[in-house]
Amino acid sequence: MPTAPSPRELTFKAIVLGLFLSLVFGAANAYLGLKAGQTVSATIPAAVIAMAIFRMPWFRGTILEQNIARTAASVGEALVAGAIFTLPAFVITGMWTDLKANYWEASAILCAGGLIGVFFIILLRKPLCVDANLPWPESVASVEIVKAGEAADSSAPKLVFGSMAIGALIQVLKSDKGIPVLKELAEGFIAFPKALVHHFGFDKAPLATVIHAGGISWATPALSPALIGIGYIIGPEYASVSFAGGILAWWVLIPMLLFFDPDFAIRLGGPEKVSGAVASFTIWYNIVRPIAVGMMLVSAASTLFGMRQTLITSLRGAWNASRQSSGTVKLDRTEQDIPPQWVIGISVFLTIMLAFIYHSFTKGWPSAIAAAIVMAIAGFVLSAVGGYLGGLVGVSNQPTSGLTLSALVLAALVMISLGVHGKEGVAAVLGVAGVVCVAVSTSGSLLQDLKAGHLLGGTPWKMEVVEIITVVLLSFFLLGPIIALHEANLATGGIGGRELPAPQAGLMAQLAKGIVDGDMAWGLLGAGAALGVALILCGARAPMLIAVGMYLPFDTSAAIFTGGVIQWFASKLTAKAEDAGRLKAEEVGTLIASGLIAGEAIAGILLAVTFLAGLPYIYKFQLGATIESWLSILTFLGLVYLMAGLPAKYAKR
Repeated sequence: MPTAPSPRELTFKAIVLGLFLSLVFGAANAYLGLKAGQTVSATIPAAVIAMAIFRMPWFRGTILEQNIARTAASVGEALVAGAIFTLPAFVITGMWTDLKANYWEASAILCAGGLIGVFFIILLRKPLCVDANLPWPESVASVEIVKAGEAADSSAPKLVFGSMAIGALIQVLKSDKGIPVLKELAEGFIAFPKALVHHFGFDKAPLATVIHAGGISWATPALSPALIGIGYIIGPEYASVSFAGGILAWWVLIPMLLFFDPDFAIRLGGPEKVSGAVASFTIWYNIVRPIAVGMMLVSAASTLFGMRQTLITSLRGAWNASRQSSGTVKLDRTEQDIPPQWVIGISVFLTIMLAFIYHSFTKGWPSAIAAAIVMAIAGFVLSAVGGYLGGLVGVSNQPTSGLTLSALVLAALVMISLGVHGKEGVAAVLGVAGVVCVAVSTSGSLLQDLKAGHLLGGTPWKMEVVEIITVVLLSFFLLGPIIALHEANLATGGIGGRELPAPQAGLMAQLAKGIVDGDMAWGLLGAGAALGVALILCGARAPMLIAVGMYLPFDTSAAIFTGGVIQWFASKLTAKAEDAGRLKAEEVGTLIASGLIAGEAIAGILLAVTFLAGLPYIYKFQLGATIESWLSILTFLGLVYLMAGLPAKYAKR
């Protein structure tokens, strides 16, 4: 767009549409992150939806209005990533009884972290978005979608909205809160034959003969369009790595522990009270997951060490470029940011306000001020690093959890040095990690949007303003879906339980408590760290994903793997097509997978709300287990056709 005159951009309808999309994708990613430990970038689906809506006769708008709507929409995914990585840790550690009782503290952390991420990164917009020679893959993809939509009719909106409807329908038909006619999964326990093991000492003198047994707890992949969609998007390579973690946990470690401890069920109350499946679950939850935490910690450290040169370069480049970018000349519309004096003043004010929040945690001003200083320094440095890395590899691949762990460990060491222990110390550490995590996630998202706006000829300060508006409003909304999901799944443990394992929050919780209080199962953590080192030395692909696969229920990691297999199958179907056909098939498959993810997630949120409103289910049919099983199989085959067969048809066209 031309730099002058100023076209329609920051309009009421663009802001309203962006806020609506931000609420939708934020709630969807809250469900997805708590369930699978991953979020999906909202930038490209939001660009598709905004393009489709602004082409309607009664809502027609300019490219820059589309850009404002997409900018606001991406805030939801960024904020919720920071929220689900850290805020549930307060509940898991017992710092908070539930999120509802601490709604205002949680919302304040979200709002402050989001605003700090926005204001910190405004100072770095020109050096990173304009001056730095970075690829910005997701920004370029969003711009290409807008250009394609302007050039000709596009099938993208139809694919996204249609697959959203299918994903939502499947969720309603398989949820016990909807119309349960589909079985989400089948599971059971295969007992090993009893084995007599003759134990003896170094001198081969007999010690005892022990009857060992145990078995394997098995489950089918979950019939989950969202999980299958995640596997499709990340592809067969990474989906296989995640599934390898599930196999290691459920088919190796748990059977071994059950075999070596034949009296385990007796100590828990007897075999008649504790089945093999229950024994497997409690071993996974209390033994295997701490091992996975140790692996995650080593993997995060390895990732950051491997990126050390890039991190140092990004810090140096961002700092040098920001020093050279100041000036007093009148700027074109496309180079106007919010004035730096406002940015600095508001950032200082937010830091002071956070000191008051930390004081409510620590009950002491020295520790509260120290926590605020750690937050400010770590937040600025890691926001710059995260933004630079977003420009290199895309925000979806930004190592947010690894950067947050750095801030968490630093804050924990500061609290220990000040003598702050117990609940106060843990709460302060999680408070610092929460703000930094949200800031890093939001700053990367904003830089990605600012780069797309730069390519389209948008006005930076208008994009920054809509981002600020969205952060403030969304911070007080996002706790709603998270609270609803927690309370609707209390029967399975709520957040941290089977349905909502929240792996990153569990990692933060265990590290915060372990470092501050010293009550972590250090032996299990050390064993996991050793296993992580062994995998790194063997050259294993993505050890962090292996650890996440161990941390998730088997049906979850198996469903993600299934999505990766479908993506592999789809690529085989289009292997002989021309280049344009293969690219079209990849685009169609990604849009369908994104729609399925959003559809199931949105339906899951709505069903949780209706459940809490007093409607336990919509309607129940008595079809019988056999019919439900066959319907589930047919539904699964339908998903395979939708995600593999349909892209192949588009490739042929």
